[in-house]
Amino acid sequence: MNGPRRIIVRGQARPAPEALLIGASAGGVEALLRLLVDLPGDYGLPIVCLLHVPDSRDSLLAELLARRLALPAKEAEDKERLRAGVVYVAPAGYHLSIERDHSFSLSREEPRHFSRPSIDILFESAADAYGAGLAAALLTGANEDGAAGLLAVQRAGGLTLVQSPAEAQVPTMPEAALALLQPDFLLPLAAMHSLLAELDAPSC
Repeated sequence: MNGPRRIIVRGQARPAPEALLIGASAGGVEALLRLLVDLPGDYGLPIVCLLHVPDSRDSLLAELLARRLALPAKEAEDKERLRAGVVYVAPAGYHLSIERDHSFSLSREEPRHFSRPSIDILFESAADAYGAGLAAALLTGANEDGAAGLLAVQRAGGLTLVQSPAEAQVPTMPEAALALLQPDFLLPLAAMHSLLAELDAPSC
């Protein structure tokens, strides 16, 4: 097949995603499990998950996901390159960024929206690194972190997904995104799961 792979979204051809990001806060663990639990072990995209956790507490999310998913799951490490078919979790107490060479960078800069890690920082850095080859989803949460980052993804040409606020355990985060942009998809989790499964296919 010549040229970069493309997908069909709502009748329009666009670059196929090279990476998938998911941001969430309050209610996010349950939402993440519902999204990812049935994805196949040969899923072709790296998946980077960022949930707000207190600095003082180690995140057990990677361990939980590793037990429940067909895909391997681990905490992202500084300078580590993203690999297809791996679920990465942002570690507690650090901002997680993605560099132009598609490697992770950890930093201890000041919190943004009272959050470290910050979804905005992850999404904005990944938009710069991947451009139109990025898909990003914003789920349930209790603050506005992630809205500006999702707008950056959209402006870079990436695919944007927002959980329906009516279904979200805490609707503040998806509502903040909808106040800034019209996402490509506004979906309940079951429909979003189906879409994520199709992103690795020739068309969706």
